[in-house]
Amino acid sequence: MRSVVKVAKTVEEAIDSALEELNLSESDVKIEVLEEPSKGLFGLLGTRDAVVRVTVVNDPLEIVENFLKKILVYMGIKGNVLANREDDVINVEIIDINSSDMGIIIGKRGNTLDAIQYLLGLTVNKNREDYIKVILDIKGYRKKREETLIRLANRMAEKSKHSKRPVKLEPMNPYERRIIHSALQNVSGVATFSEGEEPYRRVVIQAK
Repeated sequence: MRSVVKVAKTVEEAIDSALEELNLSESDVKIEVLEEPSKGLFGLLGTRDAVVRVTVVNDPLEIVENFLKKILVYMGIKGNVLANREDDVINVEIIDINSSDMGIIIGKRGNTLDAIQYLLGLTVNKNREDYIKVILDIKGYRKKREETLIRLANRMAEKSKHSKRPVKLEPMNPYERRIIHSALQNVSGVATFSEGEEPYRRVVIQAK
């Protein structure tokens, strides 16, 4: 297991320094105080700093990587996994994968990719107090999908304004619906709202 030893004026400062280096929260580590801080004669001489050892016992990155690798094995798909953490977000990417397997992972309109992302989120946040968001991508699919949805939103907005009739889009997941709403929130002459029940909830574009 990974561990670091830190020296600081106080135990708290040493722990904070270790957690910052490891990019983990206190619930993910085991903390051992090797030496308590102390003051010397008259508080001036022989001052001793605190020394702590912080050992990783629950690394969210490793949990995500290992679980996703197992999923790929069970699906019979060859590929590698890259993951990095930025604060409370873990970005995961599947690389070194052929186009056929990539299509299987993405699924229809990204449904399979979203389902795997959901499972990763459940796994990494099990028994956690501080929530970690997991974003799973493959060869820039999410960015390309976002650009496609924005173009669709603008095109359907023009259609609604021209026909003076509401335009109903295909059912989308909450993430994709938010992209549509966001793309058109400052477009004059149209308003958007969602209707229906999951998983058939869709965005409606209405000319004003």
